[in-house]
Amino acid sequence: MTKGRSLVLDPGDSQVLLEYFMQMQEENPKFFYAVDLNEEHRLRNVFWVDAKGMEDYTNFGDVVSFDTTYFTNKYKIPLVLFVGVNHHVQPTLLGCALIADETVYTFVWLFQTWFLAMGERAPQVILTDQNSAIKAAVAAVFPDTRHCFCLWHVLEKIPRNLEYLSPWHDSFMAKFYKCIYRSWTEEKFEERWWKLVERFHLREVQWIQSLYEDRKHWVPTFMKGVSFAALSTPSRSESLNSLFDKYVHGETLFREFIEQYRVILEDRYEEEAKADFDAWHETPELKSPSPFEKQMSFVYTHEIFKKFQVEVLGAAACHLKKETEIETITTYDVKDFEDNQNYMVEWDESKSYIYCSCRSFEYKGYLCRHAIIVLQMSGVFSIPSKYILQRWTNAAKSRHSISERLDEVQSKVRRYNDLCRRAIILGEEGSISQESYDIALCAIQEALKQCASLNNSVENNAKPINSDILSVCGTEEENQFGNTSKDKAPHNLVINTNTNPNRADSGKGKGNNVNNAAKKGKQVTQQGTWNVATQDGCPQMELSDMRPTQLHNFVQTPLQVLPTMFHNVAPAQFHNMPTTHLQDNRLPH
Repeated sequence: MTKGRSLVLDPGDSQVLLEYFMQMQEENPKFFYAVDLNEEHRLRNVFWVDAKGMEDYTNFGDVVSFDTTYFTNKYKIPLVLFVGVNHHVQPTLLGCALIADETVYTFVWLFQTWFLAMGERAPQVILTDQNSAIKAAVAAVFPDTRHCFCLWHVLEKIPRNLEYLSPWHDSFMAKFYKCIYRSWTEEKFEERWWKLVERFHLREVQWIQSLYEDRKHWVPTFMKGVSFAALSTPSRSESLNSLFDKYVHGETLFREFIEQYRVILEDRYEEEAKADFDAWHETPELKSPSPFEKQMSFVYTHEIFKKFQVEVLGAAACHLKKETEIETITTYDVKDFEDNQNYMVEWDESKSYIYCSCRSFEYKGYLCRHAIIVLQMSGVFSIPSKYILQRWTNAAKSRHSISERLDEVQSKVRRYNDLCRRAIILGEEGSISQESYDIALCAIQEALKQCASLNNSVENNAKPINSDILSVCGTEEENQFGNTSKDKAPHNLVINTNTNPNRADSGKGKGNNVNNAAKKGKQVTQQGTWNVATQDGCPQMELSDMRPTQLHNFVQTPLQVLPTMFHNVAPAQFHNMPTTHLQDNRLPH
């Protein structure tokens, strides 16, 4: 089905793309890109991600949205995006791709390429459109990742798939929303779903059948314990997936997109820098005497704190009534007078466990007003630590996870914020002259060395605390202060779908093959190697630890065939772009 397929680009667009990749990698060697060629050595799929995207994934890779909107809506640019969300509830770009089609092969190649670029770390949750090819590819590449469908993807397809119901649209949507949002149990969902199907005669509609078969991928009732970090919303206008909407439209040409791409990234970085600055220099205003509000004002970023503050104030409009008490678990019925709805809240004081049927914590990552009123009436006046996600705190990019003790959480965030303020002052003074810069840099390096030594000695003498709070691995200190071999990791790779090589910066297994080869100064040419090089001429990467079945697809493409992939590009421009020809029989069984 994919034989001979290639990207549909205007003449000269491939050259623009190649020149952009070479320019980006010259500016930052950690820039990563990969290309997939068809049997005629023409460009079929291409993926790229900058160093900031890889760093953001390290900190905020728990939930990722794979957005195919621009491709499926027939934009002139066959663009798909990997999107995340940072601690300021801002979208982060975790990778871009241009694809030729929507086949299982294409998505498997793309997911495995992205997986390699991200240091072979799979996300906890991936959100996608409801698509059978994507579903198969996610299952093959990310077997341990929870795959869910974006709610707005499902809802926006209703008018198109149920067009004949347009005269009864409002009535149908009211009952549909009640079925998916107000069914607190799986049994209640089943009852309302089949009642809806019978009433509107939908039993024979194939799309409705597929929705029911995939119900565990999108119905909120089945999402207990799943965190979406605000990435799953009922409409695209509210979604962080709309990252490029104001820059890209249906008639945008590829050259225009490449010109805008830098602007898009610069705007995102500027917004994040401003939010960081505000978090370091402004104290949020308290609007109530609530201990919950005061507690989280020291912990959450401004954006999350404002959202949490709304829930704290909204608790005044809630009334609770105890329903059942079985052993340590107490169930409450909470009446929310603001939306005139009743919610079920479970509270287990012995385990500090609380669950609300509105599922605010699952979808937004912070507790709702219904849970807050139950905690308050139960004599608990601080948010349990398991319900404080590190990704929403000012210490989101910290190398160590925040402790389970809330006083330590607050104390650590205060210290973190204070050091950030002082670092800005030091940066201003230290940048005035080269002499002051040298003094500041020396002081920072020495302080970092001493702090790391102290923290490592403490960690070696104490077992690390396991926490339900998201723990993130920080590499920014290494990137800024350590000149390690990680900076030498090759990023202009062409990979295939059956490979899972260790990256030099993955920090595990035999990932140091590049370093060893570089130290010995030898060129690796024997069978079982992946012939790849960086711009600065690093030796080739050994893949001798790969299984034989993984190696049969690695056939190096002669550089002479590359001009058939990139039209009108001079052969001299290809000397920095090694490629690998991809076979057709590479999909996993």
